[in-house]
Amino acid sequence: MQKVDSRVLADWLDDTLQAPRFKDYCPNGLQVEGRSEIGHIITGVTASEALLRVAVERGADAVLVHHGWMWRNEDRRVIGTRRTRMALALNNDLNLYAYHLPLDAHPQLGNNAQLARVLGLAPSLRDDGTPRTCGQDNLVWLGDAPGLATLGDLAARVRERLGREPLVVGDPSQPLGRVAWCTGGAQGMLADAVDAGATAYITGEVSESTVHLARETGVGFIGAGHHATERYGVQALGQAVAERFGIKVEFVDIDNPV
Repeated sequence: MQKVDSRVLADWLDDTLQAPRFKDYCPNGLQVEGRSEIGHIITGVTASEALLRVAVERGADAVLVHHGWMWRNEDRRVIGTRRTRMALALNNDLNLYAYHLPLDAHPQLGNNAQLARVLGLAPSLRDDGTPRTCGQDNLVWLGDAPGLATLGDLAARVRERLGREPLVVGDPSQPLGRVAWCTGGAQGMLADAVDAGATAYITGEVSESTVHLARETGVGFIGAGHHATERYGVQALGQAVAERFGIKVEFVDIDNPV
């Protein structure tokens, strides 16, 4: 079986995702060091106990996720669920790699890029070929939805492609113009999408205030699920790892209704 040194993999991931340039809510990169050689990786959205147990059961050497550990303002004590998760990783010599904002932002492998692919959205491009963006860290992508005429059409596409009923705020018959999107918990960037001229905004979660802002601005809002919108970047990244290093990479979807 082909294998890669754990540190070589970490360096490649850091470089590919340009991790050092992000000021994030958590550490990006190798969060837990395990065995030195990696031939089998389990990828998933979140480094939950359930995902770690699958990795152990399948004899994986590493776990690669979007949502890792050690978030800002968390209780830092190693007790309860944190102790359980850490014990699973350490007792089974698992490496844990996690990339949060770097995986959201990557122009090809990232969550926004991959959600656009899944939903058939067409990003608007700058002269240099990079996507047009707005919002915090330029995480909100701008574009349109070719072939779709209304907010209802877009909601139906989300339902069909993501396999879940989205929350929709707005008149289903209102016409689509510029569409903005940002995966995960980016409801707070709806105002940025409005300022950028979007007529519809797709993200994962919703807050009470989001509904009022959408209604008052007339911008259609689609809450498609935090987990559901962020399943695709880590899969694309895992495929890139498999192709680059010739190792086994499996995606495991531990469903989450949020």
